[in-house]
Amino acid sequence: MTENLSILGSTGSIGTQTLDVVRKLNLSVSALTAHSNVEAMEQQVREFHPQLAVMFDEQSAKALKIKIADTDTRVALGMDGLCDAACIPSADTVLNSVVGMVGLKPTLAAAKAKKNIALANKETLVAGGKLVMNTIKENNVKLYPVDSEHSAIFQCLQGCPEHKALQRLILTASGGPFFGKTKKELENVTVTQALNHPNWSMGAKITIDSATMMNKGLEIIEASWLFDMPADSIDVVVHRESIIHSMIEYIDNSVIAQLGVPDMRIPIQYAIAYPKRMESPVKQLDLTEISRLTFYKPDYDTFTCLSACIKAIKRGGLVPAAANGANEEAVRLFLDNKLKFLEIGELVTAAMNNQPDCQIYSLEDILNADKTARQFVIDNVRC
Repeated sequence: MTENLSILGSTGSIGTQTLDVVRKLNLSVSALTAHSNVEAMEQQVREFHPQLAVMFDEQSAKALKIKIADTDTRVALGMDGLCDAACIPSADTVLNSVVGMVGLKPTLAAAKAKKNIALANKETLVAGGKLVMNTIKENNVKLYPVDSEHSAIFQCLQGCPEHKALQRLILTASGGPFFGKTKKELENVTVTQALNHPNWSMGAKITIDSATMMNKGLEIIEASWLFDMPADSIDVVVHRESIIHSMIEYIDNSVIAQLGVPDMRIPIQYAIAYPKRMESPVKQLDLTEISRLTFYKPDYDTFTCLSACIKAIKRGGLVPAAANGANEEAVRLFLDNKLKFLEIGELVTAAMNNQPDCQIYSLEDILNADKTARQFVIDNVRC
């Protein structure tokens, strides 16, 4: 079980819920990082007394340094600061909840520093799956999934007698705010509509990814690496209530599911406390209150991001990195009202198709594929 944490992305949704768990379990915190929320970071520093606080944004780092000058916490900035936080000697586990490709380098740094990793940053495995998993194995560290879907699979697998007994992974998807909508109905949806998720409270980027179902596509890629399963053995089912978080199927066709109210503190705590189970601050599940659970097939034709991700993991190499980079850029442009909702999927697919096949790659190759895909999106914006 974790005793001392370094939390990357401590002011975001996952980060703040992680600190709820830290309070509950009375854990120590060695490092906290954020992008630019100085006010929230100052409050966290004063409560948790970390050795290191990192702001990715330079001006925010300067402002924080002034605000906490009366404390013993050192302030660092940028990617170097993130990697310092990932390698801080006193932490035994690094929880990575930063958003986007920025999470890749700190994950690799943490693994090389022999830290166990609780991973909530999808892009780390989506873009650098082979490199990350090889680094994890070479340094003999543990990788614990924090995403609710992957945590559910991880929990279900605790009863798996042997890997070859596993037949299929079934990821559940909420369907987001646009479940059942046609392409015609989605042509002119607004940012506000796309950010209106029915079940989960998340950051803007991941909420848009849920609306496009890119999030589920990224999770297929991530699950393939986490559980060493081919894409053809990973299915998606739309489950509107978000009570079943995912399932596994054995070769005898029995299915094991993990259920719980939609609250990220359950998978966060499981990753931190593993292999122990601890009392939780989360509401107890009452199935009679839920009344019914429903399931639907995804609409792959309307939500083309999902289809693109499946094609990307099947092609492998740098293609997933290109799909991810294109999506990050397209979502940014959509949030800035410079791109239409459906164009996100169109540009992700086009950028993925633009990426040449390359099965052997380095960190530099991943970063170049990411950069090229982002530029492709910028160059092909219509408005």
